[in-house]
Amino acid sequence: MKENKDFYVGYIDSVAPKTKKTIKGFVLAAFAILLAIAAIFAFTQNTAKNSYFEFGVDTKITGIYHELPYPMLQVKTEENEYRNIVLLGFGKFSANPYLKKIRNTTKPLSGSTLSIEGNLIYYNGKTLIQITDEEKVVLVTPSDAAKIPQPIAMVQDMELQGEIIDPKCYFGVMKPGKGKIHRSCAVLCISGGIPPVLATTDENNISKYYLITDTNGAPIHQDILPFVGKPSVIQGDVYQLQDWYQLRIDVSDIQDLNQPSTIY
Repeated sequence: MKENKDFYVGYIDSVAPKTKKTIKGFVLAAFAILLAIAAIFAFTQNTAKNSYFEFGVDTKITGIYHELPYPMLQVKTEENEYRNIVLLGFGKFSANPYLKKIRNTTKPLSGSTLSIEGNLIYYNGKTLIQITDEEKVVLVTPSDAAKIPQPIAMVQDMELQGEIIDPKCYFGVMKPGKGKIHRSCAVLCISGGIPPVLATTDENNISKYYLITDTNGAPIHQDILPFVGKPSVIQGDVYQLQDWYQLRIDVSDIQDLNQPSTIY
């Protein structure tokens, strides 16, 4: 005797037992699969860094402007203690377009006391500020060359291993910033004038950051782009500018380790 098969009729409210059992099994299985996918997705995500980007919140800072070698503002935090805040423009650009107007009226600009309003970015002891309006860059006192901080030579021919990052996204705007899309973003930022930074981690898992310049301490952008987000060994002279290190390099000496990026 042949087994009777369920026959589903759409306009009948009741469903045959076998069909009902099949539907329940499918729904439960689909729900379990969705939960498993959600769990895998959640546990494989990168942990968000304890970094901050105060987008839309203007903070006013006042300090000594200098370009050693990138636009920065030296702010006094305590007696004989200073923090050098890196100045950035909106989007993927340097602060230079927002400083053009005040440069035309104040010469020289380095050594001047400026008041700047912008959006703070901070992470791991480093602070940056995004300027969104040139009218919020105000001269407080004229230039005084004696106030310009001077880099102190620390180590010659130091060899460091790490990755070149753009500090704007890495220190707060993107958290976390992973994958090829974020590496491409870093390349655009640095090509737009944002300072390149070497991020390293020592044997004690302590991160250190070095503003990269050429061998004369001048800005460097386009020549460094092929190495952004690639684990590399970089050799150069290390200088210290209060809370920042500066690494003066010859780009031709960079050794690409041909390893996957741990940052991008």
